[in-house]
Amino acid sequence: MKSACTILLLTAVSFIFGQKLTAQITLNGTVYDSSRINLVEGVRVVSTGGLFAVTDSMGRFTLMVNEKDSVIFIFRNKPTQHFAVKDIPDPAHFNISIHITVKGKYTTLKEVVVRTHSYRQDSIENRQNYADIFGYRKPGLSTSVLPGGGVGADVDQLINIFRFKRNRRLKAFQNRLERAEEDKYVDYRFNRNFVRRVTQLTGTALDSFMVRYRPSYDFAVQADEITFNRYILNSSYAFKQYLKELEIIGSPGMKKEPP
Repeated sequence: MKSACTILLLTAVSFIFGQKLTAQITLNGTVYDSSRINLVEGVRVVSTGGLFAVTDSMGRFTLMVNEKDSVIFIFRNKPTQHFAVKDIPDPAHFNISIHITVKGKYTTLKEVVVRTHSYRQDSIENRQNYADIFGYRKPGLSTSVLPGGGVGADVDQLINIFRFKRNRRLKAFQNRLERAEEDKYVDYRFNRNFVRRVTQLTGTALDSFMVRYRPSYDFAVQADEITFNRYILNSSYAFKQYLKELEIIGSPGMKKEPP
């Protein structure tokens, strides 16, 4: 009889502990605000089983619950609805968004389009933007076909011939745009990074070299890569020799013109 009672008692204890072990669930998750971006710190996660947890600075929480429990989230004394543990599909990743807005440490940027530009692309865009100016031609007499099929003078061109101020202004604007485009092309070929790699000059020496040996547009547009690079390299030899001679002279009152 005593043996039977012992067996019955052990069976009951085993059943109780077995039920308790199988019923315990670790609930993990993160709490976000209504934007689903910002993390919410200080949210109380309360179980009907009597246990609770508080979210950390990253909005994370861990709470031991029973499968028959339900949990509720409380922030600034405002509770959410109850969530039954048995209905939570993934207790290890129970992430929720509550109906509040907080100022987060991180914000999402609007879409940013990064474009790489080359001289050719910039030149094409510039030509397209100012097509009327680049395509300007001095007005002259021309003919046009009349509705009846006859040929007559182009009235618009005839009027523009006598719009002297307009014509001078457009021509001057065209010249400025063309000069600016030529300068940009020289900047493109005779750029600081490229010249530094070829000459090994830096600092004020490089600044001075860039000014003194800046090539003309005609040379920059006509010279091939070998000729252009040789020009920079030979100019750097002459310039470095000039700097050495300045050091030898060493007198503030004596000056030597650069080559």
